[in-house]
Amino acid sequence: MRAVMVTAKGDPSVLDARNIDAPEISKDNDVLVKIAAAGVNPIDTKVRAGNLFGAEFPFIPGCDACGTVIETGPAVKTVKPGDQVWYCHGGLGLAQGNYAEYNVLEEWQLAHKPASIDEVQAAASPLVLITAWESLFTQARLQAGETVLIHAGAGGVGHVAIQLAKWRGARVITTVSSAGKAAVARELGAEETIDYRKENLAERIAELTDGRGADVVYDTVGPAVFQASIPLTAHYGRLVTLINPAGTDWTEARIRNLAVHFTLMLAPWVRNLRDHWLRQSDILRQCGELFDSGRLQVRVQQTLPLEQAAEAHRIIEEGHASGKLVLTI
Repeated sequence: MRAVMVTAKGDPSVLDARNIDAPEISKDNDVLVKIAAAGVNPIDTKVRAGNLFGAEFPFIPGCDACGTVIETGPAVKTVKPGDQVWYCHGGLGLAQGNYAEYNVLEEWQLAHKPASIDEVQAAASPLVLITAWESLFTQARLQAGETVLIHAGAGGVGHVAIQLAKWRGARVITTVSSAGKAAVARELGAEETIDYRKENLAERIAELTDGRGADVVYDTVGPAVFQASIPLTAHYGRLVTLINPAGTDWTEARIRNLAVHFTLMLAPWVRNLRDHWLRQSDILRQCGELFDSGRLQVRVQQTLPLEQAAEAHRIIEEGHASGKLVLTI
């Protein structure tokens, strides 16, 4: 099969397209999937550049995919050949990723693709859906009627988080960097947008929350934004982040009695937490219902052929992606 592999730790040039043997079913609950499209996420670039989990080279990256079931093991009951499936699994160097024509997964790692979206949209979705869901609902326990501030609302995770928060019944405020991104965020359900390049974020949050701050603040950006988010969070509020907030001064967070949460949706893979893997598959099922009912969408900025995976990594690392990137296979 054709696959793109990470040949060494480094810049996008270490990605190499080559022909390798296709994986085969070896266990009773295995499923062979012919991949139609693979999502490209920032974690893919970080794994490539930093070999975060000590993988042996070469390995196939890519966490997200959508494809068609080709063959199943004798114990498989929930999918059959011809079914279209989507999933988030592999790509960290611990199990085969999805920048490839085929992959073999266990039955419980798959979910049926929502009928209302195509293979490209489905491939773009799983990681950001699970990340946003776990951040807002599992960790921060966002409730209807609460106010949530979502940073980078036009980004891959942010634009999904806006929709999920709105579906839950929360009031959504988001930060953006342009008028175009503000329009996207409002279309997706944000009630208020703040252009952090032109407006004073702290003053605007105080104005929009009568000085109390947001009940939940969601940082998808990094340490500086996390630090700046502490005084934007209401006393006894919840602050959730995707990034290691290295160097944080916790004084104000302690005075505010904040609950601070971390989200690494990859943890079940890294620590082999089967129960949490199963819960993530259930999140995909619920999100599939939201797609099919018209309450959720994922924006794809660009598709590229598999052979141009390095270009997709460059686009992400240069900060030029305002939607999801997908490799077609």
